[in-house]
Amino acid sequence: MTKISIVIADDQMLTLEGLHLILDLENDMEVVGLARNGEEACELAESLQPTLVLLDIQMPVMNGLDALKRIKANCPNTRILILTTFIETDYIVEGMANGASGYMLKDIDADKMIASIRDTARGQFVLPSAVAAKLAERMSRMAGGRERGVGDFPFKLSEREEEIARLLMKGLNNREIAESLFIAEGTVRNYVSALYGKLDVVDRAQAVVKLRTFADAFE
Repeated sequence: MTKISIVIADDQMLTLEGLHLILDLENDMEVVGLARNGEEACELAESLQPTLVLLDIQMPVMNGLDALKRIKANCPNTRILILTTFIETDYIVEGMANGASGYMLKDIDADKMIASIRDTARGQFVLPSAVAAKLAERMSRMAGGRERGVGDFPFKLSEREEEIARLLMKGLNNREIAESLFIAEGTVRNYVSALYGKLDVVDRAQAVVKLRTFADAFE
């Protein structure tokens, strides 16, 4: 079994060691490095090329967002899960724009944290409901506070596109979506590409975030 190799970066020793202890109990995970600041996180990521980096935002020497940019530039295959106590929309948007694979709040319970790490390692985008709600609030303000009703999108989706959008938000990949809808994987790819165009995004993570901000339209 190939283990998920993890670097943890946090300037609080209690958090750092607590996460280390919890994750090392999992048979499919291995903590390969601990960093107290963004600079150390970058150096460890570059030398160890881990599967995933748990990256705090507020750190000395180099903050998490600057470290994120450097790690993604030098270790494009390493996934980064932002670890934070703060739900600041500016951080969320900048993190997404620079390649973060998701967000995890520090007060999450251990089982959900482990599940989030496994999901991230599999390529799924992780966004807690509290973070998604903050993004939705920000977009609502940007739209002038306009109330959105069911189906009131700033873009038009076909029935099939809505089905695929729902499954994208659940974290399914193209093959899983194809199996769920009994259609060809190539057809799914075509629909996903069309969704990217309507959503004005360039990748799956951005699409999921934008769809979740309008998730009330799917209720």
